[in-house]
Parts: sequence; C-alpha cells; structure tokens
Amino acid sequence: MTLSNIKALILDMDGVLWRDNTPIGDLPAIFARMREHGLKVALATNNATKTVAEYLEKFSGFGVTLEPWQIVSSAHAAANVLGKRFPKGGAVFIVGENGIQRALEERGFQPIIDPDDETVPIAVVGGIDREVTYGKLRRATLHIRAGVPFYGTNPDKTFPTLLGLVPGAGAILAAIEAATGVEPIIIGKPLPAMMHMALEKLGTEPEETLVVGDRLETDIAAGQAADCKTALVLSGVSSREQGQNWQPAPDLIVQDLTTLIMGDGHF
Repeated sequence: MTLSNIKALILDMDGVLWRDNTPIGDLPAIFARMREHGLKVALATNNATKTVAEYLEKFSGFGVTLEPWQIVSSAHAAANVLGKRFPKGGAVFIVGENGIQRALEERGFQPIIDPDDETVPIAVVGGIDREVTYGKLRRATLHIRAGVPFYGTNPDKTFPTLLGLVPGAGAILAAIEAATGVEPIIIGKPLPAMMHMALEKLGTEPEETLVVGDRLETDIAAGQAADCKTALVLSGVSSREQGQNWQPAPDLIVQDLTTLIMGDGHF
C-alpha cells in the first residue's frame, strides 16, 4: 500500500520513537525524510509524565528540533476536558507526574499531590506515577468513594522499556478502581479527542492523515475512531499476529518507523 494522498502524520512516542531514553532508529534522518516528503508531523502520546518543554528537550537530545504546537499529550487532553467540565477551576487531586500537574496549572486548576492534604477536590485524575505510594492511592480512594469524579489520563496497562513491559497508567487506575468500584472516565487514547486536537493543529483532514502507533487498543483504535488512516509498528507492544487479527485491520503493519518512512516505498 502506498500513501501518496497522506499529507500529515500523527506519531505516538513510546515504542515508536524510543524506548525509555534509547531512540528507535536514526530519528534525525527519519524526521528529515518526512520533511523531504512534505509531511506535517504531530506527536500524540498517552504518556502524561512530561511537559511540552521536557518533551522538546528530549527530542533535542536526539538531534530533532520541533515546535511546541507539535506536542499533544493525554495531560493536555485531560486539562482541556476538565477545563470545559469545570470552567471556574478548582483543586484536583492527582496520582501522576509533572506533565499532568503543569497542564492543569496552566488551565487554572490547583493540583494536589500531597496525600496528607485533606482539601476536597472537584476531581481526581490518575495516570502513570513512577513514585506512586499507598498514601496517594488511599487519598484518591477516599475522595472517589465520597463522590468525587474519577478521571484517567489513559488506559495503557503497560509501558515499553528496554527491559520489557512495565506497569503503565492503566495498572494504577486498576488499583484505584478495585478499591472504589468506580471506573475512571478515560480521556486519552483510544478515545479520539487527542487525534482531533492534533488534526486541528496540523490543519489536515482525517483521510489525509496517518496515525502511527505500536499499541492496537489505544493508538490504532484512536486513529480509527477519528477516521484517520493507521499504521501499526512492531517496535513496541502489539505483535504482527495481533495486528492481523485486529478488526478493522490497520492500513499498514510495518516493522518500525524507519521501515515506514525510509523504505518499502510507502511514500
């Protein structure tokens, strides 16, 4: 399959561009080739741990220069959703890291990360938290059981690293759900909100845009929900067999981003 009608790419990050701090392929060459093809690029990640500035710094460390508008994360999507739901702002209890904290602050919310803080929040937001404690889970559980709405940045149960798959945001959300009996309102992929945000930034139509990801149940599902073309790369979580059995199937299944951009004549 060739993609001559594609004008833009929406790329996932973890498992597509890197694992932890190790790039997958020659990223400067890949991004240079995309520019040669005249492709616009946005990055859409369920990982809510970093701010836009931190992501730009990470790309810079790999020799890739991007603009702030090109980064869309589930942290931004969460802040956007909560901003519409609670236009007057308020306190939000967070089980998460810097990315979601800063995104909420930028929208006028007051993030609470101290499990000993007894302030009653307007919402609880859970995501990946590599310093999660029993105290945080306890406080989140008490708030939710008292009726505070429960939001999740994304449902990814695992997270790809050089050592293998490790617990992701979905694993933390599952612990809170088990303690409360309340399912979180998921904001990131597989829902299409992040894809719509990226499409608006890119200025392209869904049929002109290819969503590239390594996880079927989030990346590919979100792309399909937004009516975009999709490409599954096998450098992260999902396997070729899983991709072939997925319904509807991704438009492309390739080994990695290098194969998609640098070879096989897809563009």
